[in-house]
Formats: sequence, C-alpha cells, structure tokens
Amino acid sequence: MCAITGIKAFNPNQDVGCDLIKMLKTIKHRGPDGCGIFIDGKTVHGHLENIKISQGPFGLGHNLLSIVGTEALQPIEKHGFILVANAEIYNFKQLKNNITDNFKTDSDCEVIINIIQENYNGSLIDAVKKSINKLDGDYTFAISDGKDCVVVRDPLGIKPLYYGKNKLYEFVFASECKALWKIGIKEIYTLPPDHALLNGIPIKINDRNNLDWKKNNIFTYKNFNNHIIKSNNEDPNFIKHNNKNKLLIKNHLQKLLFNSVKKRIEGISNVGIIFSGGVDSTIIAKISQDLGANITLYTAGLENSSDMQFAKKTADFMGLPLKTKILDVEDIKYYTDLVLNAIEEYNIMKLGVGMPAYIASEMAHNDNIRVMMSGQGADEIFAGYHRYTQYYNDKGEKTQEDLKKDILNLYHVNLQRDDAVTMANSVELRVPYLDLELVKMVMKIPMNYKLDSKLDGLRKCILREIAADIGVPYEIVRRPKKAAQYGSGIHNILIKKVLKYENYKNKLELLKK
Repeated sequence: MCAITGIKAFNPNQDVGCDLIKMLKTIKHRGPDGCGIFIDGKTVHGHLENIKISQGPFGLGHNLLSIVGTEALQPIEKHGFILVANAEIYNFKQLKNNITDNFKTDSDCEVIINIIQENYNGSLIDAVKKSINKLDGDYTFAISDGKDCVVVRDPLGIKPLYYGKNKLYEFVFASECKALWKIGIKEIYTLPPDHALLNGIPIKINDRNNLDWKKNNIFTYKNFNNHIIKSNNEDPNFIKHNNKNKLLIKNHLQKLLFNSVKKRIEGISNVGIIFSGGVDSTIIAKISQDLGANITLYTAGLENSSDMQFAKKTADFMGLPLKTKILDVEDIKYYTDLVLNAIEEYNIMKLGVGMPAYIASEMAHNDNIRVMMSGQGADEIFAGYHRYTQYYNDKGEKTQEDLKKDILNLYHVNLQRDDAVTMANSVELRVPYLDLELVKMVMKIPMNYKLDSKLDGLRKCILREIAADIGVPYEIVRRPKKAAQYGSGIHNILIKKVLKYENYKNKLELLKK
C-alpha cells in the first residue's frame, strides 16, 4: 500500500504544488520508496527531497511502498486518464488476461485505468460505477479525465481516505488526517466505504457491501460436487440440526479462508503475522504454514501477559518463528506518543489495542518485512464478542443485524487504527477475514452456527470447529476471547501509570495546529 493525496484550488491561477509537497512529506512513512506528482498536465517521478514540479490549480500525489517486483511509481498516465492508488488488486492478473491493451507498468493498479476506459462514455463517475465491481481488492484510488476527479474507497473501507476543504481549496484528500492538518484543513471527514468523491462531493456508489442476511428468500449453498441445498422459504434456521449440511458449509468456509490468505501472500517472500496466540491469528498462521509461506509471528506485551504466554506456547507447538518484545512501564510511555501520533486521536481504547500492533509492525519493519496479516474482522463476522450472546438471547436470528452494523462500521475504529499503526512503520496490513466473498457467505450462516447455544461462553463456534479441523492446537481452539489491550497487559499500565500523569491529549492537539 501507499499514500495518495490530491488538491483542487478554487482560483485557477493558484498553485497547489507547495502544499502538495507538504502533504506528501507528512505521510512519507506510508511510501518511502519514491514519489510522483501530477500538476498542470505534467507528471514527475522521483524523491521528495529533490523533485521538481510544475505549477497549477489541481494536483495529485503519491508515495510508493514497494512490495513485489519492480512496482512503478505513480501517478500512472494512460488513455487521457491520470491515476493514483493506495491499492492491492488481488485479481489483477485475471483482469489483465481479458485486456488486449499493452501495459506500461507491472503495477496491479494499471488495470484500474483500463477497466474504467472500457466503460467510459464521457462521464467519469458513470465509468467508475460500472467498473469497480470487477475489482477484488483493498483500495482507495483517485482518477481524473482532465475534467472531473473521482476518488473511490473499497466496499468495507479496508484502506483509509480523508477529505476536507477551506477558503482556498475546493477539495483536498489524503490517506491520513495529518496531511490535511499540515496545510491548514481543520474540518476533516472520512469517506465511507463504497463511496466516491466527485470533485470533492461524497456520493454513494452502489450496494456492493450489502450484507443483508435476509436478502435471499432461498438459502443456497453448493459444495464441490455441485450438491444444492435449499431451505424452506419461511425458515432461516433450516440447517440448524442438519450435520451433513453443516459439513458442506464448513468445507466451503475453509476453502474461502484458504483462498483469502493465499491471494494476500501470493508473490511475497516474507510475511509477518500480528500474533496474539488467539484462535483468529492462529488460524491465519496455520493456513499460511500449510500454503508453504515463509512467515514470522510477532507479539508484544508484558512478560506474564496471557497473549505472550499463549503466543510462545503456540508458536513452539506449530514450529513457527516468533519474535517478541517484552514491555515495561517505560516502554509503554515511549510508545504512547508514537501510537497517538499514528492513530491521530486521543482514544484510550484505540491506544491500548493499537500499541501491540504498532510494536509488532516495528519489529517486522526491522526484519525488512513489508506485509503483515492480522485476525481483524473475525469477531464481527463470526460473533466473537460477549455482547452478541446477550443479543442472541434477546433477539435470536435478528442478531445478524447487529453483526451487519458492526461490520459496516469497522472502518470507523478498527480498520483506521490498524492501518495507521502498521503504516507508521511502512508495513502494509492485510486482513483475510474481511475478504468480501468470505464476509458475504458468513453473514448468511444462521446465528446458531456462530453461537452454539444462548449460554455459549466461547462464541465463533463454526470458526473454532474449522480451526480444529485444520490442526490448530486444542488449547487455542478453546481459548476464550480476550481483547488485545487486556491480553497484552498494556491497558492497566496505560490507565494506572502512564496516562494518569501526563496530558497526552494536549500533545496530540499540537499536531493539528
């Protein structure tokens, strides 16, 4: 992943170049391997320290984090379009096979231009709407046809995009808030998932992220032999007591999980995993191991914390390399400033959860690892939080609505936080549980497969069964959910010995000025 920025001035005689450079420098950590800038019809590539740019009222910028191959510097110009993207397009090879045009780069992002060109008939936004359903990936991108500028965010909001304006600028956007703060943008908004900015105005794209578990009257699954199972139209719990049908669903879920991990590690020589020793991250580690990936696990926490103990025991059992950082009070004080700067808000919960991920990605960066994975999203789609048990006790199958709401709001807190703390260390985070195809299927699994009974103490039942099936250690299969800030032991130290004595909130406010 990378960083993207863009500015459009109200005054056609105003130059945006200086502020565009400031923005790119502020978020250089997201892409330290080179930059590119488009202004006034001219594109230049190079390094921020000595890049020479044109003058003009509209500009796009890009910082590159190179992960595989000889990825091209952006912006990419082609067929009258200009593109900057913070994206991983997992199906780009399949898309390229169906495109006869010559490709200028080996970047997976170049296919975005080709697909949009195929659907372009004078309206850029219409072409974008028709095109994005073909993209399987995590992304934000901005594309201009010389008349309009459209900025797009992926269906679940895996990658961040912020925007705003002031008296000088009609619109400004960037991958992090601090880039907008740097040039004096005070009112900043988050672009929601599956939305676009059309010349700075947010609009809904379509319903690609529709996760309505009631959408289809007939509940249908196919196994690998094309055996079709259909429900009674009136009974959403039609598979409640059918072990054969459950086995088919488990097999299909396992296939989707393996495919999700596989496409996120394809072509990458070394991959890190943010590892708590919980069932979610252990499943990812086991699948990666079975796929033959060269993986390293990373864990941070207090010496006697449950995460540290389980992580060590599990890594040893699975024969996987584990890097750890044992924290004390002084460490947590040191990282508090760094994590607050990354997450860009004074939020104690985000700080406590984000710190282990920040430190894990810092260790990975020091090992020259550029891609990590985490178990983010598993608790929302498989009903891992304790509150879901109470919802299920009160509402039964309608608890799916609560899961749907939480999934569609992940971008507000969890995804923003996790992207911010890992990219602060120039490490891209990938989240296999939030593969759109996987999410849509899991949302159609009845609640009694996620919560085995209304008194279930473990939750995520079907995921735990899959974990056992693929060889995750039994102790981890049965390990209860424990939030990262508590499992790492960081939360108590933050509350009692760090935040109590220093006003970090005021320090963060200085960043915005």
